[in-house]
Amino acid sequence: MAMIKKTITVTEQQEEWIKSQIASGHYGNDSELLRDLIRREQSRNSEIEIIRDALIKAEGRGYSERTPDEIREAVKKRLKNSGKL
Repeated sequence: MAMIKKTITVTEQQEEWIKSQIASGHYGNDSELLRDLIRREQSRNSEIEIIRDALIKAEGRGYSERTPDEIREAVKKRLKNSGKL
């Protein structure tokens, strides 16, 4: 995949956090950290969209006999099966 160079501006506090993540060995450099953060946010947004779609469908079906915990577990299972969790 082609890489595109970006220039970003961060606060001093954010820079210190980035440096600490690299120093701890979690990431090799700034770019690795930022790409990982973007991937995580993309995944999170996908999960939110799945939940939002499920809620919209549920509104149309009316009352459920399942408990909130059962519903939550069913959503988690569906996310795991789809590879999105």
